[in-house]
Parts: sequence; structure tokens; C-alpha cells
Amino acid sequence: MDLVFVRHAEPVRTVAADGPADPPLTEKGRKQATAVAEFLAAESFDVVYASPMVRAQETGTTIAAALGLDLATEDGIAEYDRTSEFYIPVEELKKTDDPDLQAHWRALAEDRLEDVVADAATFKPRVVEATERIIASHPGQRVLAVCHGGVINVALASLLRLERSLFFEPAYASVHRVAGSRSGIRTVVSINETAHLRGLL
Repeated sequence: MDLVFVRHAEPVRTVAADGPADPPLTEKGRKQATAVAEFLAAESFDVVYASPMVRAQETGTTIAAALGLDLATEDGIAEYDRTSEFYIPVEELKKTDDPDLQAHWRALAEDRLEDVVADAATFKPRVVEATERIIASHPGQRVLAVCHGGVINVALASLLRLERSLFFEPAYASVHRVAGSRSGIRTVVSINETAHLRGLL
């Protein structure tokens, strides 16, 4: 089977949320979602999953509509920051002068997820289990999973047997492809496809 991960499009920058930050897409993000939907509509898929978080749901809804499919929700591919009170794009975290946010960025860059995420110990196995469950549930099919940068990192790092869980920066609305066989062989086919996003990153 073929499993295609898509990172959600750009969401609204959110700080000091009243509860967990779960922002919708920006106007630019909606354009990114449309671009990746049009790109993927040239292919055939059987199922589209999305994380329950708003930015993934909005991106997934756009893609599913372009494919003529319903959108299914998969809790196992929710991001590690689902309980965080802020959402700040990684590119902003790199440049911030705020010492707390700088510390947050350094922890991510150094693969110290446990320093910034309360459920880091359960996040990684949750993502790996969800990935394997999706693969096992759809033999011979082509499946899309709209999720998050951290989820894609953990899933691909597990398949590649890397020591680091956070090893690259998936672009907004980027595409990442995995092939899974019934025999248990997993192959990472591509990482960070972005040609469909010219002028939108």
C-alpha cells in the first residue's frame, strides 16, 4: 500500500490562548491547502485521514473534496502540541528574542521533545502505532494522512530507524510518501515534496 503524509497548511499564529491553541488556517494557508489538493487530485486515493486538530481538519477537508472522498479523523496523528497554549511557526521561533521561546526552539532543534511536551513519552509510540495501524488496515490501497511536522518526523524516523525523532523541517502543505508491504517492509519514497507550492512558502 501507499501512505502519503501531508503536513497541514499555514495556521494563524496564536499566543496566550484561552485553553489549548488550535488555530485555523491563514489566508495563505488556505491557498497552500488548495495547491496541495490540486496537486494530489491528479492521483487516485482510497481514504483520507486527518488529525483532529483544526489546521489539519481544514487542510484535509480541502484535499478530500478535491478527491471526491469523505474525511476520516485519526486521533493517533494529532501533534505533540495539542495541549499547548501557543502556536508559533518554527521559522519565528528561530528568530525570537523571547528567552522562553528560544529555549523551546533549542529543545526541538536538539531533539529534546521531553523538555517541552508533557506527554512526550506517549507521543512517539502513539504516532508509530497509528502509522502501522493505518498501513495494516489498507492493504493494496492508497491512503492520505493530513497531520503535523512532529508526527511526520516521528513516523519517518521510525521507518528509517534513526536515533533522532525530530530530524528535518517539513514545509507547510508538503508531501511525504511511504510504501508498506504485507510482509512488513516499509520504504520511505520521498520527503518534503514542495514543487506544488511555488510562491506559497
